[in-house]
Amino acid sequence: MKFVLANWGTRGEVEPYLAVGRELVRRGHGVCMAVAPEMVDFVESAGPAAVAYGPELNVFLDPHRDFWTYFFSKPWRIRELGRMWAEVSEPLAQCRGEVSRTLTLLSAGADLLLTGMNYEDVAVNVAEYCEIPFATLHHLPLRANGQLLSFLPAPLGRFAMTVFDWLSWRGPKKFEDAQRRELGLPAATAPWSRRITEGGSLEIQAYDEVCFPGLAAEWARWNGQRPSKRPFVGALTMQLATDNDEEVAAWIAAGTPPVCFGFGSVGVESAADTLAMISAACEQLGERALVCAAGSEFSDARPAEHVKVVGVMNYAAALPACRAFVHHGGAGSVNAGLRAGIPTLILWTLPDQALWAGRVKRLKVGAGRRFSATTEKSLVADLRTILAPHYRTRARELATRMTKPADSVATAADLLENFARLRRGG
Repeated sequence: MKFVLANWGTRGEVEPYLAVGRELVRRGHGVCMAVAPEMVDFVESAGPAAVAYGPELNVFLDPHRDFWTYFFSKPWRIRELGRMWAEVSEPLAQCRGEVSRTLTLLSAGADLLLTGMNYEDVAVNVAEYCEIPFATLHHLPLRANGQLLSFLPAPLGRFAMTVFDWLSWRGPKKFEDAQRRELGLPAATAPWSRRITEGGSLEIQAYDEVCFPGLAAEWARWNGQRPSKRPFVGALTMQLATDNDEEVAAWIAAGTPPVCFGFGSVGVESAADTLAMISAACEQLGERALVCAAGSEFSDARPAEHVKVVGVMNYAAALPACRAFVHHGGAGSVNAGLRAGIPTLILWTLPDQALWAGRVKRLKVGAGRRFSATTEKSLVADLRTILAPHYRTRARELATRMTKPADSVATAADLLENFARLRRGG
C-alpha cells in the first residue's frame, strides 16, 4: 500500500510520524512524508522518502516563541500582539496553496493520508478530493473535552474548546473556501474538526490514556465517538542513539544522578543566562546538571564543574539514570520523562506546553511554571518541590502504566494498515 504522512513542524513534531513511517516501510509499504524543508534530510536518513512543504521553520519559530512570551506577560497590549501575530501567521497562510498542491500530488493513488494539527484543515480537503481514507495523529486531546483545560470545570472546558474550533475555522475560512474552489469541492458548512469526526476518520491519540483517565468514556458519552476511532497508542518515538551517548553515560556514572535539562528545537532566547541560572540553582541544591542544548546555542558558555552540556542526547537511555527532568513541555519530552519514571518540571512558553504542565501537576508527578517568569530563586524552589520522595514514588508508579515505545509504534502501524484496507475494501 501507499501511505502519505504529512506534518509540518520541528523534529519533535515530525518524529512520531517518522517512527510510524519507518515501520510501514519495514512492512513493505510505500511511504512518502511531507515535512518542513529543514526536516527532509532527517526523514530520509531514517528510510522514508520526503518532500518539503510549507515555509521554512526559521521564519516561524522565533516569532512564534516571542508572541506567546509577550502574550502571557502583557496580554493587554492588543495592537502590539496583533502585529506580532501577523508575523507568525502570514508565512503559514502564504504557503497554504503550495501545501494543498503538494499534498494533492502526493495523495493521488494513495491508500491513506495521515496528518496532524498543522495544516490539518488543508489535508482533510485533499483527502476528500482524492477520495482516500484520512487519519490524524494528535499529541494532545485536541477534540472538545472537559479534561484538557483542567483549570476550568469540565462543561465549560468542553464548551471553550468547541467555540475555539468554530473560531479557528471561521477566522481563516476564506483560505479554505479558496482551496475547495480550486479542488472543485463545494463550500464547507462546518468546521473541519467536526467533518473529520463525522466522516469516520481514524484519529490516533499518540499519548497514553493514563495521562487523561476517563477521556475515552467522556468522548463516547458526549458525542458517541467509538473508542476504536480515537485509539490511544502511547507516544511515538524512535529512541535514536547519538554520538554523545557513551560520553553522557560515563559522566552520569562518575557522580550522583543529575537533574536533566532540555528546551527543545526552538531553544531559549538567552542560552548564557539560562545556563547561569541552571548552574547557580543546582549548586545551591548540591545537584549536578546535565543540559541538552538542542536548539539553544550554548557553545560560547563555560559550564561549571557540576554542569555537563551536550548538543543532543538519547533521552530514553539517559533519563532513567537522572533525578528529574526539567524541560519546555513538548509532548515528546513529557512522555520521555514519564516513561523514565522521574519527576518533571515544565518551564513552558507555548500554550500546548502549558497544558502539559497542568497535566503533570494533576498527575502529581511534577510541576510547571512560565519560562519567562522563572528566576534562580523560583527554580531552586521548584526543584526542591519535585525532588521530594513522594514525587519520585508517584512517577515510578505511573511509568509502569505507560505503553512501551515499540508497542506504540507497532499498534499505530497496525491501525493505519487496517483502516486503509477497510476503507479501500481490501
